[in-house]
Amino acid sequence: MFSFNIHNHSFSHVHFIGIGGISMSGLAEILLENGYRVSGSDMKSSNILKKLESKGAVINIGHNRDNIGDADLVVYTDAISKDNPELLEAYEKNITTVDRGTFLGQLMRLYKNSIAVTGTHGKTTTTGMMSVIFNDSHLDPTILLGGELDQIGGNVRIGNGEVLLTEACEYKGNILKFYATIGVILNIDEDHLDYYQDLNHIIQTFSDFVKLISEDGYIVANSDDKNVMKAIKNSKCNIITFGVKDDAIYRATDITFNDRGLPSFKLVVNNDKTYEVTLGALGIHNVYNALAAIATAHICGVSMDSIIDSIVKYTGTHRRLEYKGNLRGATIIDDYAHHPTEVKATLAALKNSSNGKIICAFQPHTYTRTKALLNEFADSFSDADKVIIADIYAAREQDTGVIHSRDLANEIVKNGVDAEYLGTFEEIGDYIRNNASEGDIIVTMGAGDIYIVGEMLLGNK
Repeated sequence: MFSFNIHNHSFSHVHFIGIGGISMSGLAEILLENGYRVSGSDMKSSNILKKLESKGAVINIGHNRDNIGDADLVVYTDAISKDNPELLEAYEKNITTVDRGTFLGQLMRLYKNSIAVTGTHGKTTTTGMMSVIFNDSHLDPTILLGGELDQIGGNVRIGNGEVLLTEACEYKGNILKFYATIGVILNIDEDHLDYYQDLNHIIQTFSDFVKLISEDGYIVANSDDKNVMKAIKNSKCNIITFGVKDDAIYRATDITFNDRGLPSFKLVVNNDKTYEVTLGALGIHNVYNALAAIATAHICGVSMDSIIDSIVKYTGTHRRLEYKGNLRGATIIDDYAHHPTEVKATLAALKNSSNGKIICAFQPHTYTRTKALLNEFADSFSDADKVIIADIYAAREQDTGVIHSRDLANEIVKNGVDAEYLGTFEEIGDYIRNNASEGDIIVTMGAGDIYIVGEMLLGNK
């Protein structure tokens, strides 16, 4: 059992408010494996919660003051409101409370090497690629993944080595709470504008993250992304770059795609050694993700032969270009894309892998993002033959009536793409059943619960 403490206080019973979240559940499992008492609450049951219960966690469905019990540390997610009854109970009892980001940051300090994978897009995929590589290596890492990966049996791997690999979300400046020895910056784009003032605010936050890494640490950076390069310009640590342009230390050249849309490329390291790399994940965006994963694993001491043998085994985490099944010869795919850049990349990857129509059922995620990036979203569906827009998934927000899914559908139509708004999953499912043909790709897309449409089409709902 490692000694976990915050502000020089040690703890034995940790309570998680919102324990069913993909990150929170992973943190809880790490504590369980290290002998801590763990309890938690969430609004509904799930397979993740059942797994935690089987490992000894006490789980409550619904939030209630009594759920706290004798906990001496309470961890809460960004989604928890300030008037949450369990949070109020902790305050009144003077129990130490920390947000998830702070807790993860303190956990990172317990490892000799902590790798934080950050950026606006691709965090889960890149961390997933690294997970497969590290899982096959001598490093025996502990891994916290923002999705479920079959090769590690879910969203967390408990290792006995000196490496912690985790995603690092920039929302609300959470990356500034982390203690990484290796920071990976995949890209920087405009997002989370319910918190950030503008793109410059986002770049500055990444710049502040870079400054937290010690001089003997590393930043692995996408040198093709001008915003990333702005963020790292005043760094004092070691800089390792990746990209497809001539100045990248880890560079992909001669990129080709097979008849299934899977990429292969020549990897050039330091403009010297070359290697042939084949991926098991679709799309040019995954070439960039793979370069980040390869560079990070390589500086951690994994041999290039081992890296190349392992990375092809990565075929995706759940909800990232995930194959769900077949509807009368049409392929059903589910993807988590919820930002214009991600939408464009996903559809381009699918276009490259099929000669049939692409029918995209998209669920916008949050009113703030949809309104702020409306024009960018409208431009991102050009590779789809038909776009169906579902109701906006509110997540942490309230509907103020300022933006509606119809607005997005209308803007997409103005750009020459066939699009319409359908309000319910049932209507979307009926449209797809009546219009999908053999050889088509049906993609459900978004960070909410749009995946249910695919399950309905396959008869699983």
